[in-house]
Amino acid sequence: MAAARPVKLAASGIWKLFAADGAALDRLGPHPDDAALDRAGLVAGVADASLAIGEGEIFVIMGLSGSGKSTLVRCLSRLIEPTRGQVLLDGQDLTRAGPAELIRLRRHKMGMVFQNFALLPHLTVLGNVAFPLEVQGVPRAERTRRAREMIALVGLSGREHDLPHQLSGGQQQRVGIARSLAVGPDLWFLDEPFSALDPLIRREMQNEFLRLQASLKKTIVFITHDFDEAIRLADRIAIMRGGRIIQTGTPEELVLHPADSYVAEFTREAPRARILTARAIMRPLDERIEVAGAVDAGAKVQTIAAKVEAATRPYLVTEGDRPVGLIDRSAVLAVLLGGEPVR
Repeated sequence: MAAARPVKLAASGIWKLFAADGAALDRLGPHPDDAALDRAGLVAGVADASLAIGEGEIFVIMGLSGSGKSTLVRCLSRLIEPTRGQVLLDGQDLTRAGPAELIRLRRHKMGMVFQNFALLPHLTVLGNVAFPLEVQGVPRAERTRRAREMIALVGLSGREHDLPHQLSGGQQQRVGIARSLAVGPDLWFLDEPFSALDPLIRREMQNEFLRLQASLKKTIVFITHDFDEAIRLADRIAIMRGGRIIQTGTPEELVLHPADSYVAEFTREAPRARILTARAIMRPLDERIEVAGAVDAGAKVQTIAAKVEAATRPYLVTEGDRPVGLIDRSAVLAVLLGGEPVR
């Protein structure tokens, strides 16, 4: 689980004020609420945000437009300066890093992909992917080799000499992904990278993203406003509103235990069969009951629904070799029909 991973990126008490400095914030104390900010005439793009992201985790930050998610990610990478707070990458405080150190970290440890593909129009696919390596001073033969590897990784072999205008939107985004991966980043920031694509290409790019992550095991901070995209990709999700992180948890935790009415509304239309596991809807174990078979506690309801619903007897729910509960057709049907899990 994500909680057991070593922490790769941590942020504590991140604030970003617009048109004001840290002194104005300091006068309000360590944790001012929204009412205190309003009385002081301060506008916060990010307000007192804290998080810890595990190594190899896909951590999704989501919220409506204006919720502060992109501002938070830019503070985490120090593309913009936080007004207050601390950001640690592998234990190193990024808020204390000087310009030269920040450049080094961005060139060697961070990859970034944004909604705007930002390809250089006069360079070929190969030239675009190799460009960050050229900036690093990598010799031509080596950067060409690594660029070709990344191009193959994203499925664009044979298009190395095409210019960006000769590619589709999905292909251009693949080039952007290949370029960000060329430097071998430990930490990968993606800010709504697929939102400009049509639904079919977007789904294809999500599949590609998951395929890449299965082999690369990057630590990923991914921004989206689409809950379906978030639950498909995320290990954990942070939901933001008004610059604040309202709740962080797995998709299942957010659906079953929303922190407030805002999170509940955000997740109300979520496809629960794709989110909830057998563990979430099982009832207590009763060894007197004859079972039809066994299912894993971590199996999603949609993957086990057909066989459980068709059975006249419940299924045993197991964690490893250990029985932990029972699941029956009524519990599965409650999820499929959009109701609350029956336990």
